Amino acid sequence: MLNTFFAVLRRDLLLAWRGRADVLVTLAFFVIVVCLFPFGVGAEPNQLRAIAPGVLWVAALLACLLSLHRLFAQDHVDGTLEQLLLSSEPAVLWVLAKVLAFWLTTGLPVVLVAPGLALLLDLEQGALPTLALSLALGTPILALLGAVGAALTLGVRGGGMLLALLILPLFVPVLIFGAGAVEAEASGTGAAAHLLLLGGGLAGALALAPLACAAALRISTD
Repeated sequence: MLNTFFAVLRRDLLLAWRGRADVLVTLAFFVIVVCLFPFGVGAEPNQLRAIAPGVLWVAALLACLLSLHRLFAQDHVDGTLEQLLLSSEPAVLWVLAKVLAFWLTTGLPVVLVAPGLALLLDLEQGALPTLALSLALGTPILALLGAVGAALTLGVRGGGMLLALLILPLFVPVLIFGAGAVEAEASGTGAAAHLLLLGGGLAGALALAPLACAAALRISTD
């Protein structure tokens, strides 16, 4: 079974590398959104420092949402998805592999770039590790929840808009706890509670989202 997991993971990473322009567009979107905020709200350091956690997390959320449509779309078009569903391998395994590949090509670059952009917004350096950790815990939750939404809207006309309407309300708790962790660390109250909640959310999403995603894919391909 692990052979299937690593085969799907390797395949999706290779496809992402061949279509790396899409990955770069997502990362560029994240960077541009963050860089636009100082032009809109002004360059006053205290104001930028206050909004930095929310800005970075909203930009990360939107960058994830921007790329969710491609998670299953190409496999649906070329018939690969139907073959995977008809195979004897548990659907949960290859769904997890596809979500992991998606996170490695979308979420991980955001996690790596975010601390540098946080300095642009004058975020305290002591809060940078918390920012990276909160994004490392939160962006996989976004990917897992987004995979369920992408599966439910697969092949639906206007699916991109419907996907946003379905998924954005589920993203809100992740946004609150992620930005709250950075704000709490910057204010000196400690981010442990927020990070524990994100960790619990990640554990719950890992347990439930692949099952829901596999069921949604079967419904969408029938």
